Amino acid sequence: MPEPEYSPREIMTVVAARKLHNGTVCFVGIGLPSAAANLARLTHAPDVVLIYESGTIGAKPAVLPLSIGDGELAETADAVVSVPEIFQYWLQGGRVDVGFLGAAQIDKFGDINTTVIGGTYAAPRVRLPGAGGAPEIATASKEVVIVLKHSRRAFVEKLDFVTSSGFPAQPHGGNRPGRRGRGPTTVISDLGILVSDPETRELVLTSLHPGVTVERVKEATGWPLKVASDLEVTPPPTPADLAALRDLHARTAAAHGLNPGAE
Repeated sequence: MPEPEYSPREIMTVVAARKLHNGTVCFVGIGLPSAAANLARLTHAPDVVLIYESGTIGAKPAVLPLSIGDGELAETADAVVSVPEIFQYWLQGGRVDVGFLGAAQIDKFGDINTTVIGGTYAAPRVRLPGAGGAPEIATASKEVVIVLKHSRRAFVEKLDFVTSSGFPAQPHGGNRPGRRGRGPTTVISDLGILVSDPETRELVLTSLHPGVTVERVKEATGWPLKVASDLEVTPPPTPADLAALRDLHARTAAAHGLNPGAE
């Protein structure tokens, strides 16, 4: 089988971009989620509304932001509001259709970790950027899409730390409020697409990217992965998708003085 004309990271970004449509209000995380959201805006969904945690609504950056505080987000936004308004009015008010999140670790119920790896919280092996707005995005968006590279280090049986709640195996006690949206409905990796089973809430492999086998995905997953009976093959990126994505990364690298291959 010939090698595909795209990288695993590129198909992951393109497939994630396909989750957004014109008029979708999307709360965007930095990194791969931002690349996917802006690719959608530059291709099939020019009227998608991108919200960043810093308070920018309808941001249209020419290059990918380095952080939520990147000045271009504010310069190109339709409006800039306070952070409390973003969370209270937009997110907690049920006005965000899709929350796009990345993760360092994920478990089979869509719980994610972006806080610490190994050791203890006070003395971890690796300290990650932390929660930011991810816990609120994960519980208050109408739907959550998670994007990350597939490996046993990332897809784990048990998280080192639960930063953002998906669907915990054991229900919490007390009178805690329930989630407001449908939770983590979709996980997009560089190997395939996993979808949350509506009854068990466990992630199920529903689509393989071209050239990827079920065995390869199972080997890269830290729990016994369930596979849909009607397993599909993901449509590959189109030449237009790849041209737009590569141009976006090239412009970003030039603007920020990065290696052109950096993402």
